[in-house]
Amino acid sequence: MDITKATIRELRRALDAKEIGARELCGEYLKRIKEKDGRVLSFITVTENEAEQSALRAQKMIDEGKSSALTGIPLAVKDNICIDGVRTTCASRMLENFIPPYNATVIEKLNAEGYVLLGRASMDEFAMGGSTQTSAFAKTKNPYDLECVPGGSSGGSAAAVAAAFAPAALGSDTGGSIRQPSSFCGVTGIKPTYGRVSRYGLVAFASSLDQIGPIAHDAYDCAILLNAICGHDRRDATSARRDVPDFTEKLGEPIKGLKIAMPKEFFSEDIDSVVRERVTNAAKELEKQGAVLVDCSIPGLKYAIPAYYLIACAEAASNLSRFDGIKYGFRGEGRTYEELIRDSRSRGFGEEVKRRILLGNYALSSGYYDAYYKKALALKQEIIKEYNEVFEKADVILTPTAPTPAYKIGAQDNDPVKMYMADICTVTVNIAGLPGISTTCGYTDGGLPIGMSIIGRRFDEQTILQTANAWEQGFTPVAPKI
Repeated sequence: MDITKATIRELRRALDAKEIGARELCGEYLKRIKEKDGRVLSFITVTENEAEQSALRAQKMIDEGKSSALTGIPLAVKDNICIDGVRTTCASRMLENFIPPYNATVIEKLNAEGYVLLGRASMDEFAMGGSTQTSAFAKTKNPYDLECVPGGSSGGSAAAVAAAFAPAALGSDTGGSIRQPSSFCGVTGIKPTYGRVSRYGLVAFASSLDQIGPIAHDAYDCAILLNAICGHDRRDATSARRDVPDFTEKLGEPIKGLKIAMPKEFFSEDIDSVVRERVTNAAKELEKQGAVLVDCSIPGLKYAIPAYYLIACAEAASNLSRFDGIKYGFRGEGRTYEELIRDSRSRGFGEEVKRRILLGNYALSSGYYDAYYKKALALKQEIIKEYNEVFEKADVILTPTAPTPAYKIGAQDNDPVKMYMADICTVTVNIAGLPGISTTCGYTDGGLPIGMSIIGRRFDEQTILQTANAWEQGFTPVAPKI
């Protein structure tokens, strides 16, 4: 069976028809990882033994007629989602040998479905970065051009799907960390509404922004994964008490009459001309399907980056204070408590993580709390208000996912502010707690993918999935040649 283009639906049909066994399918992916991932470095840990055992359990479920949508389906999981008994590093020396004693809620849900874990996908350290080059263990490359970054922080998950090392993967999104790498790697990724998916077992970066979501070949497969992982969780205080619809229900329905807003700020001169052209062309194609394009404005976008990084870094400084070298994680040296903590954190954390902790502590300090952090929270409310005003006259919002295609590895290493500015198209979705999906809308002349984002109202993942699916039906993706 050719797994390089296989979707979850196709694999489901093949498994249920006994055209291939779960263990055999798992073996096909493990073989491909072993042969080709040495060039891409999308995995930190390949869980070969666990995969084979899970595949045997899945086959038993299939043979007994108890299979569901994900039974026997191999998946990659970002290395900041806890899995009982499996090393979870967050791509950091601080957690190099950490083995969680429990499963994240999303993993419990996937286990109930009978999924197969292929391995832990690489990421930026503690999900801080947009390139997957801050990983302490596997600096992932883009399958479309091995000299380019795959995006981040879920770059390993996106690269694994693009390179056909897995048919789908889980990532996490704090400011675009599912959508931006999906754009760079030519796959589809969705950040659900904040609270739609439990964060229990997700190692926290910024608790008011983080959200787990799927990356797959298309919107339909993303919907299948969402069906499995969504739902209220009493162990997560931010988990929404909302019924979970069938996210595949509206897929295939026409989008005639759908109102698509295109805020002018997302199509300014700051956006690469090729990206702007491809997204605009995609909007015109959706218009041909009966959608109605609506001009609008989100003035608060110019404040989005400072507001996001003040909030995110402040929460990161608080969340990462638990890593002191005493309870768990990397333990440094020192004769006193203070020396021990200083050495543990100096050697355990990478440069980007240290930078964000310093920024966060500065913003939260008594002399600057009102001047920075409090103003950032006020801007958050203004951005939410502006999105609500747009949704009064539109059903979804269409924007570029990133201002540029994937850039060369090392191009932004010495300019962190430039890297932060690259998040301009994605961070407001996290600030406002909205759902957003990125899907490929074209390619550069050099063959690099370009993604467009579709943003929806809170808890209206169905409509953005429907819109993305409508676009994908008329678009032929180009697979990378690795």
